[in-house]
Amino acid sequence: MAETIKVGLIGFGTVGSGTAKILLGQQELISKRAGCKIILSKICDKDITSDRGVSVPKDILTTNVDEVLDDPDIKIVIELIGGIEPAKSFILKAIKNKKHVVTANKALLATYGHEIFSTAYKHDVEIGFEASVGGGIPIIKTVKEGLVANDIKTVLGIMNGTANYILSSMTDQGISFEQALKKAQELGYAEADPTYDVEGIDTAHKLAIMTMLSFGVKVSLDDIYTEGITTLKPIDISFASEFGYRIKLLAIARKHKDGIELRIHPTMVPESHLLAQVNQAYNAIYLVGDSVGKVLLYGLGAGQMPTGSAVVSDVVDIARNLSKEATNRVYSTGVPFDTLKELTLKPMSETIGRYYFRFSAMDQPGVLAKIAGILGEHGISIDSVVQKGRGQKKRSVPIVMLTHEAKEEEVKKALEKIDTLQVLTDKTVLIRVESQDSLE
Repeated sequence: MAETIKVGLIGFGTVGSGTAKILLGQQELISKRAGCKIILSKICDKDITSDRGVSVPKDILTTNVDEVLDDPDIKIVIELIGGIEPAKSFILKAIKNKKHVVTANKALLATYGHEIFSTAYKHDVEIGFEASVGGGIPIIKTVKEGLVANDIKTVLGIMNGTANYILSSMTDQGISFEQALKKAQELGYAEADPTYDVEGIDTAHKLAIMTMLSFGVKVSLDDIYTEGITTLKPIDISFASEFGYRIKLLAIARKHKDGIELRIHPTMVPESHLLAQVNQAYNAIYLVGDSVGKVLLYGLGAGQMPTGSAVVSDVVDIARNLSKEATNRVYSTGVPFDTLKELTLKPMSETIGRYYFRFSAMDQPGVLAKIAGILGEHGISIDSVVQKGRGQKKRSVPIVMLTHEAKEEEVKKALEKIDTLQVLTDKTVLIRVESQDSLE
């Protein structure tokens, strides 16, 4: 084990300190498995005095990022500061200095991945980003290597632990979104500003990366239809349970003959399906390949040590390649960057699925007939109906329906017309439904 690979770390926060703890504490084991000695030679952060809970030699700490980016002995740069800038500039400079890069920065890759991957391809360096999707779940390696023989047809994912924790709390405890969010913040699962998590933006970043890898296409965040969980009510979660479903913030990517559908929204998942059993802050990603069939990967989607584990796995992969002079043995983008295809997007309006509707209507004769009539005009047939609160005249009651398969465009047109009815007291609630068959 003569060769030594030196690594520089930029960002010494939660994940950065976890990564350092693994690289320093497990150095002998990691080096043995890598077949070369891996040394953390420099750590850069604005704050190098605060206690991070990990013992680090003082001489490797610096506040000057150029000590990492310009050091010719450092072969791998780990970027863990997050955000767009200065992370983007640091990564591009590292690449142009012929350094390989490992990052957990899904927002950056989803937004500027084309520029970063094209620059890396030009300079023949690798980008490792296992930690960008699913925390410690080895989903990137699974798609790029373990499932390389498969034409992947479907990717479904619960990819945000914060949102999943909130939905689990609402379901199991019957509390409101606001109460569940407050609890998540108190426990450290949610940030003070949870927008990216609860509005589906963080999930969209991850789905963009997964779509590129799974289908070999270029993806923009604008291609992904995105809804969050902020408008969900306990009453809808309760009705979902009555019908035999649990509500999850689900990322969906499906390949069709006429294009790929990409969407993220609250989804009713059958209680019998494995994805419905993923609770609290856990993530799960469900893949369907033409040869392997169905595959589910499950684990902690965030956190200091799970994410640090994923970062170090990339470092070891790249170090192995360097020691064997086999750079880009596995393409960072799954296929050669210049062979990525343009995305043919199946518009959200063209998607077909089942739906849950909750109408708030006056309790009087003929209401159900009016609603059903409009749905029928748009080719939407009803599978099940639940109406509660009868016998209390002149008050609004919920009417809940599950539909058979219908076209999104027709559903939106029908609800727009229904919401103009004077007998309705509030806007209709819509939640999309995945049946057992559609999840195969």
